[in-house]
Amino acid sequence: MEELRQYLDFLRVQRNLSPATLDAYERDLTHFLDFVWEQLELLDRPQKLQEVDKYLVREYLAYLAREGYARSSVARRLASIRGFSRFLFSKGYAQRDFALPVGTPKQPKTVPEILTMDEIRGFLAASMPGRTEALRARNKAIFEVLYATGIRLSELVGLNVDDLDTNHQYLRVLGKGRKERIVPLGEYALASLHTYCQRYRGQLLRGKDSPALFLNSAGERISPRGVQYVLGQCCEALAMHKHITPHTFRHTFATHLLDNGADLRSIQELLGHSSLSTTQVYTKVTRSHLKSVYNRAHPRA
Repeated sequence: MEELRQYLDFLRVQRNLSPATLDAYERDLTHFLDFVWEQLELLDRPQKLQEVDKYLVREYLAYLAREGYARSSVARRLASIRGFSRFLFSKGYAQRDFALPVGTPKQPKTVPEILTMDEIRGFLAASMPGRTEALRARNKAIFEVLYATGIRLSELVGLNVDDLDTNHQYLRVLGKGRKERIVPLGEYALASLHTYCQRYRGQLLRGKDSPALFLNSAGERISPRGVQYVLGQCCEALAMHKHITPHTFRHTFATHLLDNGADLRSIQELLGHSSLSTTQVYTKVTRSHLKSVYNRAHPRA
């Protein structure tokens, strides 16, 4: 569809969105438009963008709910539709901003899963999985960096060797919206990175030329799925009962900083959040942790 292609081009040029984010927008909006065209056909109405209205958007959201989509997924789809709707109206492709009157579904208040200090120490001290010593060293460095910096999985796999400055002890990270930020590294992460880069990264390269910091066994940039697979192996080996994802390290990083006196503004900068309200979710984690400690320790809790 030409209008959709124009919108995706707009997002790529004006919003500087990553290819993965653009693919997600395209999937969401293609699914929505397929639903809308089917509904318009059933209603014996022309399959045109001018026919799309708030009632069709609400019917689509109701359909997603019936299909068992999580509220967060429904809200994300609506956000995609709203942006598309605004674009169509501004360009004259639609007679109205059809998604504007549609309210966002209320989201359940959830507290992110985190690892305790004992759990994260045990995880990082454990023997890493991997067929070779080089892969085990790489895996050690990956999880030390995730916990030391709180960076996203997409940011981790996008790191290049040139993004690592061992002299000043920081990483240069390219975050959402292609925004660059500087993240400090602790001594444990630096030590694991030094071992990996100096002794083992060259073995994984297999004579290839790649700028990627973290490589797979074929000498190519490791994928998000590759990191998730290794994490699954670690959790299985350690018999961890929590649902641990790469993002759990991000939540754990922020919560442990807050527990140890870091201010929210600093944590916001380190995480690359554009809004402080996004960072404030970690205050709920800390309150939850304090309540559990109180319940365990207070004689009349």
